[in-house]
Order: sequence, then C-alpha cells, then structure tokens
Amino acid sequence: MTLRSRPLFDRETIWRMGLVGDPIAHSLSPALHEAAFRSHGLCASYELWPTAEADLPARLAALRGADVLGANVTIPHKVAVMPLLDEVTPLAARAGAVNTIIHRDGRLIGDNTDVEGFTTALTSAISSFSERHIMVLGAGGAARAVVLGLQALGTGEISIANRGQERAKTLAANFSSPHHEIRAIALQRVVENLESVSVLVNATAAGWRPGETPIPVDLLDNLPPSALVVDLTYRETDLLRAARQRGLNTLDGLPMLVHQAAGAFTRWTGLGAPVAKMLEAGENARVARR
Repeated sequence: MTLRSRPLFDRETIWRMGLVGDPIAHSLSPALHEAAFRSHGLCASYELWPTAEADLPARLAALRGADVLGANVTIPHKVAVMPLLDEVTPLAARAGAVNTIIHRDGRLIGDNTDVEGFTTALTSAISSFSERHIMVLGAGGAARAVVLGLQALGTGEISIANRGQERAKTLAANFSSPHHEIRAIALQRVVENLESVSVLVNATAAGWRPGETPIPVDLLDNLPPSALVVDLTYRETDLLRAARQRGLNTLDGLPMLVHQAAGAFTRWTGLGAPVAKMLEAGENARVARR
C-alpha cells in the first residue's frame, strides 16, 4: 500500500483525524497527534469521536468526508469496523483487528499499527529474541497483536495464559506453525512456567483500575531477576509497581501507544512521525491527568 500522495499543506483546509471508540475521554491520542501536527506545521485537528456500536456505520460514513484523512479505532470497535471498510490490509486481517483507518479518495482502508507499535517499543527495551521465552497474559485483540509482533521478532518461545483456556488454545493454534509452536497455559498453571520467562506481557484489561492485576503479584517472585514485565496499559499499574518493588525491569504501554500513533500518522499523511516529540507530549499529558 503506497502512502498518501495528496498535498497536505493546503492552508484553506483543516484536515481532520480522530479516535473512534467508547469510552475514549481518557485518551492521550489527541496530545500525541497534535504534537505531530505542530512539528510539521500542518493545519489539522485530532478529535475524539465517542461512538456507540449502533452508531458505528454512520461514524464510518462520516470518515469519507473530503477533509478527513482517517481515524484510529479503539475498544470495543476494532473488530466490528472490519466489515464496514472497503479494504483491510493483510496484517490487519491476520491480527483480526483494525486500529487505523486510512481515507483515500472515498475509500476506507483498515490497517493495524498495534503490531509495529508493540515491537518497536519492546526492541527499545531488549534485544536478541531468539533465545527468549515470552509469556503473554490474555487472548484478546491486544494479545493477537503482541503474538504477531513476537513472531516477527523471531522470539524463541511464546506461551499464552488466559482465564478462559479455550481462547488461549484457539489463539495458539491459529498462530502456531510447523516450525514454531505456541503453547497455551491455564492461568492457574502460570506459576509453574515463570522461572523460564524472560518477558511477561500483560495484554489483558486487568490493571486499568487500581487494585486490579492479571495474576497475583506474589507470583512475580518466581520470575528470573533479569526478567522484563510489560503492561500495555499506559499508566502506572499495580503490576508494574509490584514488579519494580522486586527489582524487575518494567515497560508500560505509553511507548507502544506512541509508536502505533506514529505509524498511523505516517499512513495518513505520508510524512515521517516526530516520535520523540509525540512521546514527550504523551508523558506530559499523562502527568497532567494524575
């Protein structure tokens, strides 16, 4: 897919992009994209478009407006938007989710930048994946993007643990290959596998609210001292706090959010994303909301 070639420096047009989801009032995405607009001198706005499921067809129809470059999609609509689009990229189809919609000449194209967002963030924290065992907590859309990213990085061993083991088994079966088997683990059996885990990734929604953790934090004692604990939630979670208290390395979800946003910005505009400025804006916005 080629990048957009339409000139974006028409000062008579205020280009529009936005976020489709429900709820979205907490989102940091406007701060990230507005920093990118300022960096490139674009006359553009990034809006929050809270959308109930029943209103999704009308919302996507509005994305075909001449001044709209595209949209991001977040929960709970990453799957529901797919049949409403004109085209879905192979990566988004494999991920089973769309988080970025590109408007091009009246057509809506669905893509997935969560995969590259995750891999870029993770490779900034560690390197050399071939000998690592990475455990993913969760088996939903976020976990699918994580597993696809780990496969692209050449991770040696991937295991998936989920409260509903059948979902974990389905995800593992869908992404396993003759040369790379992915294991599904019952959540109650996690403790038996943690001693060999190099990276533990929380791809569940547990952790967004204080007091929530995807697994009992005492289980973190079973991780190797060099392990990295990753939480896709872009705030300080109880899981990350408990990991740091045990001397473990941690990575929250803000770098992934920034890098997926950077991928979306480039797809919409054809311009390179100012990642450092977007990250700074995200950090400032996060601090302001504490």
